[in-house]
Amino acid sequence: MPDMLVKLYNLADDWGFLAEQAAKGIVIRKPIGPEKHLLVAWVKQHFSDVWSSETDQALSNHPVSCFVAVQNQQIIGFACYDATALGFFGPTGVLEENRGRGTGKALLLACMLDMKLKGYGYAIIGWVGPAMFYEKVVGAVMIPDSTPSVWKTWVH
Repeated sequence: MPDMLVKLYNLADDWGFLAEQAAKGIVIRKPIGPEKHLLVAWVKQHFSDVWSSETDQALSNHPVSCFVAVQNQQIIGFACYDATALGFFGPTGVLEENRGRGTGKALLLACMLDMKLKGYGYAIIGWVGPAMFYEKVVGAVMIPDSTPSVWKTWVH
C-alpha cells in the first residue's frame, strides 16, 4: 500500500472538532501515563499486535504522540504519529460501532495539528487504506513508488 503526503502548513489552526465531538459526549485528548497499558491492550484486542506495538512507541515518546477518543469513560478510538518513523501518521482506528460520527476525522486532525505545532511542515500517512478519506479531510496526495515504504525491511 502506498504512502500519502500532507502539507501541514496548509491546514487551518482550527481545533473546533474538539467541541463538535464533546457535543456528542466524546472527548479527544492525549492519554496520560497510567492509561498506557490500558490503551496498548485495547489496541491489541480491537486491532492488532503490530498496531499495539506502534501505539506503545507513540505513548513512550516525549511528549506523547498519540490521541485517544473516550466516551462514557471507555476508549472508542485512537490515533498516533511518530510511532513507526518520524513524521509518519498512524496507526489509527475507531470501533466499528462508533464510526460515522466524525471521531476518526477528529483524531486525524488532532494528530496533524499537533505535528504542525511541533514544527513539522509535512506529514506522511503510511501504508494508506482509505485514500479518499485522507484526500478529503487533509488534502493528502499519493507519494509515487512509496510501497513498501519504511516497512521494506520489516521482520514479521
